[in-house]
Amino acid sequence: MCGVFGLVAHEPVNQLLYDGLQMLQHRGQDAAGIVTAEGNRFHMHKGKGMVREVFRTRNMRDLIGNAGIAHVRYPTAGNAKSSAEAQPFYVSSPFGIVLAHNGNLTNTAELYDTVYREYLRHVNTQSDSEVLLNVFAHELRHTVSRSSTPFHLSIDHIFDAVAQVHKRVRGAYAVVALIAGYGMLAFRDPNGIRPLTLGKAEQNGQTAYAVASENVVFNSLSFDLVRDIAPGEAVFITFDGQLHSRHCAETARLMPCLFEYVYFARPDAVIDGVSVYQARANMGIALADTVKHRINPDEIDVVMPIPDTSRPVAMELAHHLGKPYREGLIKNRYIGRTFIMPGQATRKKSVRQKLNPIPSEFQNKNVLLVDDSIVRGTTSREIVEMVRASGANKIFFASAAPEVRYPNVYGIDMPTRAELIANGRSADEIAREISADACVFQNLDDLERVVRDLNPAIEGFDNSCFSGCYLTGDIDDRYLLALANSR
Repeated sequence: MCGVFGLVAHEPVNQLLYDGLQMLQHRGQDAAGIVTAEGNRFHMHKGKGMVREVFRTRNMRDLIGNAGIAHVRYPTAGNAKSSAEAQPFYVSSPFGIVLAHNGNLTNTAELYDTVYREYLRHVNTQSDSEVLLNVFAHELRHTVSRSSTPFHLSIDHIFDAVAQVHKRVRGAYAVVALIAGYGMLAFRDPNGIRPLTLGKAEQNGQTAYAVASENVVFNSLSFDLVRDIAPGEAVFITFDGQLHSRHCAETARLMPCLFEYVYFARPDAVIDGVSVYQARANMGIALADTVKHRINPDEIDVVMPIPDTSRPVAMELAHHLGKPYREGLIKNRYIGRTFIMPGQATRKKSVRQKLNPIPSEFQNKNVLLVDDSIVRGTTSREIVEMVRASGANKIFFASAAPEVRYPNVYGIDMPTRAELIANGRSADEIAREISADACVFQNLDDLERVVRDLNPAIEGFDNSCFSGCYLTGDIDDRYLLALANSR
């Protein structure tokens, strides 16, 4: 669940890229990188840490140019401990290309072997994004070399190369790239699993274009949202500001990741025509009906969110249950998101630092806690313990998402079933595991309906972590076992 951002402007972009990247910090806190283009030259700085930690004034001064791409990394495939894994990645041939990628490829091993043995290209990291870059670079070189103008890169060459990438690559990918001397490319996988949006602004009488994982970037930089980049579509913007687009996949369908709406995206984002805030509010309405069937509403004294993601859900749930909405857990905003932190011990320690209870809000009350999801259960268990120690009588736990029972292979770090608390457990058993009096989970059909009602053009969803059904059709028990062993 990385964040990508690209910009072609008519003024220096280093500060714009930095500011935009900070707006995507919630999508990844492991590493950050920026590359700018100055004519035929690239200027790069990247490293481990959050945006404000990676970039200093001296670094920003060196990022010269009117176009660039940027990335925040959330560790999925590859070695999270290595700074070499930070994106964007660079290859010198053909033309010079830098690329940043949000998502996760499912045939990386096969592609790596092809890149190494057939393309004779070297991949320096364990990142699937570097593999993807080399596949694209090879296809671009092949497309150009067999044309009648082998020393000239055309728009058709670029889109033809993307079409070949779609045929070779499987998984989830939203990509931004720069081609030295030519322009910026953005493309999205044929299922549209990972989000990618297009924006524009007027600068000195000319149009500047941007692409980003979420449109929240545009709002902060005074850009306007144009539209979402469609599944299988590629967009190319020349360095002089000319926009070109083509649908490059033979078949495409809009099947976005359902977890984006539940947890990852900012509430002020609009993804594939769906307001994330409104989707979460409507999740609370649907969840209220489920709660009524699982818990006697008369036993609930107060509804409280586990900040921040679940606030819209909890507010609507409380309203439809006719119960008071209160906030009894105060968040320390200087602690990172625990779900993203690698390592169970780190997550457990950070929960106590991140949330502090107000005992008077819990004393002798039956509390319905509302969270966006329960994944590993570590955070939920710690919170229940804190709330009970603060004097709560009964603690009910409601999740805006269904039970997370299966690994996600498209860019979310929940790769092994053994790590998931819902694996092989009922709602009652999960409640016992986290020491709650009862657990209530959103119904998957209700969750999908809530989001699709806001945009009927959505054909379906990547709901694999809830259902075990994988859109790319190449995930089986052998694949999941190999993934678990690699951990």
